[in-house]
Amino acid sequence: MAGALRKTTGLVGLAVCESPHERLRILYAKILDVLEQVPKTAAYRKYTEQITNERLGMVKAEPDVKKLEDQLQGGQIEEVILQAENELSLARKMIQWKPWEPLVEEPPANQWKWPI
Repeated sequence: MAGALRKTTGLVGLAVCESPHERLRILYAKILDVLEQVPKTAAYRKYTEQITNERLGMVKAEPDVKKLEDQLQGGQIEEVILQAENELSLARKMIQWKPWEPLVEEPPANQWKWPI
């Protein structure tokens, strides 16, 4: 890209990214690396890998930032970058939390029944 797409995002606290394709490629690669630590059978890994791979494919295939924004349907490209940063943070937390493991103890009877 020969220069920034715009001078401002129009969103407070969200600066224009000079190289959005590179930034998204790095973030998506990091997300996929972290997901390697999650069991293959975990729903979080399956669906997050699928979405991340689809988005990474779009980033690699579409050099035009405006068209990429339209394909990703996540707002401005800077918002998509912020979403990817948040997903990376969540993926790292999921490694610590291990929600795919069985419960430590059985839940109380009728925990999921409503109304009681």
